[in-house]
Amino acid sequence: MYAGRFAPSPTGPLHFGSLVAAVGSYLDARAHNGKWLVRIDDIDPPREQPGAATQILQTLEAFGFEWDGEAVHQSQRSTSYDAALDQLGDQLYSCNCSRKQIASSGRDGPYGRIYSGTCRDKALPNQIAAALRVRVGPGATVCDDLIQGKYAQNLEQDIGDFIVRRRDGLYGYHLATAIDDAAQSITHIVRGADLLESTPRQIFLQQLLGLTTPQYAHLPVAVNPAGDKLSKQTHAQPLQIATANKALFAALDFLGQMPNPELQHESLSSLWTWALSNWSLATVPKKPKITVNDDHIQLA
Repeated sequence: MYAGRFAPSPTGPLHFGSLVAAVGSYLDARAHNGKWLVRIDDIDPPREQPGAATQILQTLEAFGFEWDGEAVHQSQRSTSYDAALDQLGDQLYSCNCSRKQIASSGRDGPYGRIYSGTCRDKALPNQIAAALRVRVGPGATVCDDLIQGKYAQNLEQDIGDFIVRRRDGLYGYHLATAIDDAAQSITHIVRGADLLESTPRQIFLQQLLGLTTPQYAHLPVAVNPAGDKLSKQTHAQPLQIATANKALFAALDFLGQMPNPELQHESLSSLWTWALSNWSLATVPKKPKITVNDDHIQLA
């Protein structure tokens, strides 16, 4: 059975970019008569905003989203992450390199600085004060994306050994995501294309742990007129419940669904009824064709 999910981080209120991801994942799940789950990715307390998790759930509900079961919070899943680290065993090693050391010893790659493997053979004790990295090997890790097409990385050349538990004891995003997607039996992941480059690392962990790899579909990312991804850092405006119909219409338009213009003036439930009957992943563009300027949606 199809099972999809929406997994926001509680670093602030939902904005239009968040809505695009939620709408895409929700409609694709419902179009396949599948489940749609909500998971709060709250594994990075220093970046979280008090009350944001509750606000996110309230906003989703006010916009008409209906999810299956209770929302899962990653902050309550540490036992599962520890079990996964134990299972990875010798595939992991401790790393006490500072950011300065990594910057000076590593090399630039297509996705940032590549860790040089300084601590690979040091046999440091598995201590909480050190990060844990997973050893990667040669060869391509491939994602056959339903929207973006075939996407591959050679983790050894492009990324390097990556962190699965941080120096401060917090779990890495890739580990937590791979474990929880498997635990929730997620079959399809529909999310923003800004996360496409993360996918090979998650697939790599799935393969190491003997987990099933879901089918991925990476949606175009909402951008402002400057070409920057909508985010808290780029001052994206929070969603307003009072204009939920307008925002949902704009999200459907952004996703290439071509809603009838008169639907802008219909009720939120009528717009959802149309969207659920007309959803087509095949018409979703690879790249955004619309830019967002505060509350104004415009053609790029």
